[in-house]
Amino acid sequence: MGATRKTSAWPLALSYVALIVYASLYPFEGWRDQGIAPWAFLPAPLPKYWTGFDVAANLAGYGPLGVLLALSAMRRGGWTGVRAVTLATLAALSLSLSMEMLQSYLPSRVASNVDLALNVLGAWLGAVLAWGLEKLGVIARWSRFRERWFVEDARGALVLLALWPAALLFPAAVPFGLGQVLERVEGGLTDWLADTPFLEWLPVREVELQPLVPGVELLCVLLGVLIPVLLGYCVIRPAARRLLFMLGVVAVGTAATALSAALSWGPSHAWAWLGVAERAGLVAGMAVGLLLLPLPRRGCAALLLLALVVHLSLLNQAPASAYFAQTLQTWEQGRFIRFNGLAQWLGWLWPYAALVYVLFRVSRSEPKTRIGA
Repeated sequence: MGATRKTSAWPLALSYVALIVYASLYPFEGWRDQGIAPWAFLPAPLPKYWTGFDVAANLAGYGPLGVLLALSAMRRGGWTGVRAVTLATLAALSLSLSMEMLQSYLPSRVASNVDLALNVLGAWLGAVLAWGLEKLGVIARWSRFRERWFVEDARGALVLLALWPAALLFPAAVPFGLGQVLERVEGGLTDWLADTPFLEWLPVREVELQPLVPGVELLCVLLGVLIPVLLGYCVIRPAARRLLFMLGVVAVGTAATALSAALSWGPSHAWAWLGVAERAGLVAGMAVGLLLLPLPRRGCAALLLLALVVHLSLLNQAPASAYFAQTLQTWEQGRFIRFNGLAQWLGWLWPYAALVYVLFRVSRSEPKTRIGA
């Protein structure tokens, strides 16, 4: 068994498992016992009707899990390639079997032996891919790259940065505006506490929420871009590499937002979100990012904390438009219902997870390091 190494693959694998559980059991309503064993689907005849999309979705859905679990086993647990592939496949089998059995209690889901087989096959292919990358030295080269670019304790930030583009795929009322949940939380609590004396305990805002003016929207876009940039600055030492990282963040974030718009309104509207305020916010965010290149890592963490608080405060003081609410309904009740679980909670919770992470960082004492050129 090889040496145990810190890896971002393990927390990413846990995050992916949580997303699979949510996507598999959504909407968590109507649980009932049909009077049949939850494993009765295993010997059932193969379905007569299936689509290429269903096959591809089941294969692709568990493929990344196989990659992450195999990488975790090889890098964190020191397992050899064959054992890592076997472990990842068995773990995916256990997860998929559990999800299919639980789906037999949900009226909106149908347990399927074909789905189970495709899920396991997808995970096995992903694990084999991870093994191949390890054998080719790709993972070792990534480790050397990580050591050159990032500080030793960068795992938490890297996990958050890896999840950020996926969080952007769920449509946001303001581009890059993750974490706008207050209005929905209030509505959900009101429905939950209806017809109970506790409804009077619910704080009600006396002033009606007003849409964001262009200047505030510009600021939200600026902060939405600056937050992942500062998160990277917290774990990247050299200023030149920080510059490349910032350009990469802007490119990836813009592409993810365009993809979200294309999925929501059609490919012809992929860039409809890029108005005057949004373009100005992107440019301003890059300009501020340039000015902050030489800022020490601890200073970046403190500034990131401030940016997160201001960003969340501004977003949650504005309502979602009726058109935006209609878009969310399309995602949550239409063709995006399964993908909904993979992006919705990320879009809501990502900035709060980043807030917890940066609070942890600023509370720790770190040795002073000089930022290179």
